[in-house]
Amino acid sequence: MGEIKMEDMPLPALFDQARKIHATATESGADQELVKKGCEALNKCEDMINKLALFSANETKEDISTTDLKYILVPYYLAELTEKIAQDDRIQILKSSQEKLKEFVSFCEAMELVPKEELESYMQGAPKSVADLRARKIARFKRQKAAESKLLEIKERKERRGRSTKASALSTPVEAGEEEVLDDDGEEEREAWNTTISLAICKAFDLLEMIKKEEEMLSAVKDRQSKDGDQEFSKDVLDERAKKAEAWHRDAAVRARYTKPSPPITCATFAQDVLEGRAKASQAHDHKHQPLIFGPASLVNGSFTNERERMAAQVFQPSHRMPTMSIEEAGLKEMEIMNKWQENNARLMEEANSSWHNDRKFKPGEDEEDEDDDAAQDRARAFDDWKDDNPRGAGNTKLTPCG
Repeated sequence: MGEIKMEDMPLPALFDQARKIHATATESGADQELVKKGCEALNKCEDMINKLALFSANETKEDISTTDLKYILVPYYLAELTEKIAQDDRIQILKSSQEKLKEFVSFCEAMELVPKEELESYMQGAPKSVADLRARKIARFKRQKAAESKLLEIKERKERRGRSTKASALSTPVEAGEEEVLDDDGEEEREAWNTTISLAICKAFDLLEMIKKEEEMLSAVKDRQSKDGDQEFSKDVLDERAKKAEAWHRDAAVRARYTKPSPPITCATFAQDVLEGRAKASQAHDHKHQPLIFGPASLVNGSFTNERERMAAQVFQPSHRMPTMSIEEAGLKEMEIMNKWQENNARLMEEANSSWHNDRKFKPGEDEEDEDDDAAQDRARAFDDWKDDNPRGAGNTKLTPCG
């Protein structure tokens, strides 16, 4: 059975096909053939809507039926797909997309679907300050997130109801006249399409601002090209870019030896010397052990093959401090420290037993000091004898429990 031609498809089927193409192009980036096919389908939808006169300027959003509410999105979908068309005359593409977006916003404004604060900011034009622009973007982002959350909630609610209906239909047969009750979800469908239109309005304003900025940039480039000539302009731009690139590479080669990070210090003694100022980190140091490597090089037990692996090995390190020497090296270090300590003690004992104080000669003024020392020694002996005769606490008989 051959594929149905676009001219023979009814409006609902044509709209569903165009909507699927739009979703594919928005999420994953479709090829140009599919984008052009979606634009063709949406243009056909627009022609059919105008022929059927589905919308009128005298109607409000309550007057539009639920089945026709989704066709309000046709200009928005057409504007997004038109913006994705790759063409040499980019300005013309932007103008066409901008025209469709303004048509969509104007119709939503007539149907009172645009929020009041968004409509006021749109009428005011560009914000006067950066703070106003930031506040406008934050408010629009909040409305967009609220619409997305509401659509997700409606989708989950519909799925739960579908599972419940299917389970109840399997357990209980449906009576005559109950089919319409089970399938009566018109209010929910209307709420879903209204939320989708609100989300599209938020995205339309963002797209309008982006298209306006891009059009201004392209217009400025086109004006300069028309003033200086296409060939001269492109040649000047290419020459300027080439000079900047050469200068950047030349300066990068000079800065390489200064900007390249030094290898990590893995020796504890050398690190202590660096901290205390006895050595510099840039000095060469012969490590007595191989540092443990964590990262790509450790997976193959090889050395670093490129700068990326070296940097990754420095980043992916364990959370605890790794040992800087083996057990044998630590034992030898402690033995060396103990030998130095014993040598220092032996030297101090030798100095203490030397003749610098035993063989010293008395000077004329030292006899009185000796007499004072004898008197102090006699007083200390007398006090010791008194303490022997009078023990501590001997006279406090009232404090003893059995005294």
